[in-house]
Amino acid sequence: MKEEQRENPLGYEKISTLLKGFAIPSVIAMLVSSLYNIVDQIFIGQGVGYLGNAATNVAYPLTTICLAIALLIGIGSASRFSLYLGGGMKDKAAKVVGNGVCMMFAFGILYTVLVEIFLVPMLTAFGATADVMPYAISYTRITAVGMPLLIVTNAMSNLARADGSPKYSMTCMLVGAILNTILDPIFIFVFDMGVAGAAIATVIGQFFSFLMALRYIWHFKNVELERSHFRLSLEESLSTASLGMSNSLNQVAITLVQIVLNNSLTYYGAQSAYGMEIPLAACGIVMKTNAILLSIIIGISQGSQPIIGFNYGAAQYDRVRKTYKLAIQCDLVISAIGFCLFQFFPRQILSLFGSGDALYYEFATRFMRIFLFMIIVNGIQIISSNFFAAIGKPVKGLLLSMTRQVIFLIPLILILPLFLGIEGIVFAGPVADFAAFLVTATFIAREMKMMKGLERETA
Repeated sequence: MKEEQRENPLGYEKISTLLKGFAIPSVIAMLVSSLYNIVDQIFIGQGVGYLGNAATNVAYPLTTICLAIALLIGIGSASRFSLYLGGGMKDKAAKVVGNGVCMMFAFGILYTVLVEIFLVPMLTAFGATADVMPYAISYTRITAVGMPLLIVTNAMSNLARADGSPKYSMTCMLVGAILNTILDPIFIFVFDMGVAGAAIATVIGQFFSFLMALRYIWHFKNVELERSHFRLSLEESLSTASLGMSNSLNQVAITLVQIVLNNSLTYYGAQSAYGMEIPLAACGIVMKTNAILLSIIIGISQGSQPIIGFNYGAAQYDRVRKTYKLAIQCDLVISAIGFCLFQFFPRQILSLFGSGDALYYEFATRFMRIFLFMIIVNGIQIISSNFFAAIGKPVKGLLLSMTRQVIFLIPLILILPLFLGIEGIVFAGPVADFAAFLVTATFIAREMKMMKGLERETA
């Protein structure tokens, strides 16, 4: 038992200590990942102006699709890896890793090729106006080169975390973010390269993060990888995709929301005093600022995933419930802080991304306060969706992923403006958030009741 405990502490250490050890590096890693876009947005806003910010906004869906691919492979592989480790099946866990690495490279290269070929039609669909399009093309032609690197880094970070190396996962992301932050002002202000400079800085940072992530393949602690494990199997890939689907489609849903938002804001903005570009630029800043808060919550969720998966595989249901409960408690504290910042300091936050006229600040502050009013319950849906993936129930996780973004938010964005104009878009956010929370609470209550029944059966 002592030997087993030393190799697999996920089922033995105190839950609060264990979650802290996994969640803190995961939170930092997710924060760093979101900071790539935030740092670009800040420096572009200061160096290029709000048209540059609008350009990064219309290009952002391409990044969220990229992250969706990384989550499909990374979360799916990490969930299966944890479940197999919990069940003592190390050879199957090794096959999961090998197949996952093959998927990362295949999907990454294919995605970059598609982006480069169909870039202009994509940016048009994402809401780029004639004034914004040149900036968006300049930025995205370059960042597309780094997308395979981003997929491998993020997916490998999930596997490293599941293997018991959350600090290594964090370091992979941190290296790239530091480089990006240093190089952004140099390329934008010193070399006067504008949005292209920000894109180059991003790709350079991603390359060094990629090298660190790739190195971990030879340093797994719980499995011994052999060349025979690195085979792309359709059966393995489908199993991995089934467990990563809920998290992945949540990112795809974010992309769909961004596309619908961009086009709705430009359409109804043109009918208002704000015009087309002000709502587009303001929305990009608000959504990316919110992404910082969500990255912390996603980090908590991903930090809890290997603990939940291992203990569920080992039939330690009481520890599963305790881990979920503690993750929710941490989420509510973070969300409450975010709520206060968005409600009481919106102008100060917006000012970080460059200046604007009175109309710009009027719309942007109102949009931030109202659209994010129910942010305090958003994290419950995110953590619960990942919880179902971690225990091997991807369909429930997938449904929860879709509730806020697809089932509620997109229809509200399309319907409410018909009666309220651009104000309908602003109020769609809190209504969708609250409706998704009610659905999530129902799913979780039923699952916890079922888990207590399983616990009585195994007692």
